[in-house]
Amino acid sequence: MDLSVYLTGMSVGLSLIVAIGAQNAFVLRQGLRGEHVLWVVLACALSDAVLIGFGVTGFGSVLGVAPWLDPVMRYGGAAFLGWYGLRSLRAAFGPDAALNVTDAEGPRPLRGVLMACLAITWLNPHVYLDTLVLLGSVSTQFPGRAGSFAAGAISGSFLFFFALGYGARWLRPVFARPVAWRVLEALIAAVMWSIALRLILGL
Repeated sequence: MDLSVYLTGMSVGLSLIVAIGAQNAFVLRQGLRGEHVLWVVLACALSDAVLIGFGVTGFGSVLGVAPWLDPVMRYGGAAFLGWYGLRSLRAAFGPDAALNVTDAEGPRPLRGVLMACLAITWLNPHVYLDTLVLLGSVSTQFPGRAGSFAAGAISGSFLFFFALGYGARWLRPVFARPVAWRVLEALIAAVMWSIALRLILGL
């Protein structure tokens, strides 16, 4: 294990993942609800680990071999994010928005939460750009030490998602107020729709 390469991988991975996106917004929402947090952060971090592993071992070239995957992922991801954004917007302006951050309505089924989490993760082509292409490309700068780079990037992913998911609980007093939760849902809708638009436009 090369420590300097490991730390480089961690810093590069964190720089790519920290930006607010659909996946991070979903994790934040689940953290605020205190609902299936462990499973959600594990699903996100393990998905990143798989994709980073593929990228470092050269599987990023699959997009060059099968170019038809790009439009399929772009439009499929845009459709899903558009639907999820509409769902968040309805929650923001619905009469029961205050219940979204309390236990009054009870937890949603784990299966449904995980399916939504995995869809947001795997249907977003940007995650492939970050993990397969960008991280995969950077790892080639460390011949013979790509494993250390990948381990650092994967560690950064686990660190970020666990911090985001479990750190969100400190914000619960703020989001106990209905207006704060409505603003969050509206922002999540805006994030989802902006990413969907970028996918459709190919940006």
